[in-house]
Amino acid sequence: MLYTNAHLVSPGFEIENGFLEVEDGLIKSLGPMSEVREGKEVDLEGNALLPGFIDLHAHGAGGADVCDASIEALDTIAQKKILEGVTTWLPTTLTLPHQQLVEVFEVVKEWAPSAPLSVPGIHLEGPFINREQVGAQNPEFVRLPDIEELKALHAIFPISIISLAPELEGAIELITVARKLGIVVSAAHSNASHTEISAAMSAGLTHLTHYANAMTPLHHREIGMVGAGLLEDGLKLEVIADGIHSSDDFLRLLLKVVPLERLMLITDSMAAAWQGDGDCKLGGLDVTIQDGIARLQDGTLAGSTLRFMDGFLRIAELSGRALHELVAMTSFNQAKSLGLTDRGVLEVGKRADLYVIEVATESTF
Repeated sequence: MLYTNAHLVSPGFEIENGFLEVEDGLIKSLGPMSEVREGKEVDLEGNALLPGFIDLHAHGAGGADVCDASIEALDTIAQKKILEGVTTWLPTTLTLPHQQLVEVFEVVKEWAPSAPLSVPGIHLEGPFINREQVGAQNPEFVRLPDIEELKALHAIFPISIISLAPELEGAIELITVARKLGIVVSAAHSNASHTEISAAMSAGLTHLTHYANAMTPLHHREIGMVGAGLLEDGLKLEVIADGIHSSDDFLRLLLKVVPLERLMLITDSMAAAWQGDGDCKLGGLDVTIQDGIARLQDGTLAGSTLRFMDGFLRIAELSGRALHELVAMTSFNQAKSLGLTDRGVLEVGKRADLYVIEVATESTF
């Protein structure tokens, strides 16, 4: 397939009037239209062609949740993710009893080989989190880090990321084991101090989950996890760019003070994404969606209804920076963090995971 008259946007470069050739699922060639070859052509009419997005953290969409533990639910979520431009997804779990997590992992294992997008692993969010920062996770099932439980789940289907509270008893030991297993470790739902984050980084911690949410805030006498995210070059930050989990001013601050290579857009979407307002469940907890905002009965934010493309557009509007810089936040940074060297950039030999944006409908472009 030959895509022509495309605005190619990739980390490090843009070609306003270009072509991209695909063969056997890989990028065969690309460049300006002056160098185009003959082939079965799809004219993109000036629309933008980007690397497909990587959503590291999404629980559900379209009324379905990963923890429904069904093929039908996973198919529903995947189809919605594809519409958002996502071509690689980590199905994300909740804090649940061990046996329920086993069932989720077994279903993902069965489904992933034929999934309509790439599923390299699972994001295990919880159950090893701090009850004082439980957020929308179910406190009934919170427990201390358990290395044997981690190994058992990882043996069923790969865990790509585990999100945990690093200050808990046994957390440092589990982080060390997780890194040896090739699992990326992220801090989440935690009361950790900067000192405790530093200790966890020494053991292998590299991410902060849904940055600035359910973690210790920035204070001038103890900078906490939020401060660690601003200060520590070794931390990559998951960013929910919906203007709710982080205000537009906070997003502007991040874009100003944190290098783009440390920022990774996520949705943290739950079942209500792509749905209207109403009531639903999240990990056994009652959730109400009003004006597109999901909250527990006590007002706690309960994941998002964000669509990945909308988050990227918001970042583009807030930053005013070049698209070839910002696009790294959608896939390249995520791929690098996970060790996925075959995607996240428009380059010969890489996977042809692609997303087209209609320029006429997106004033940002």
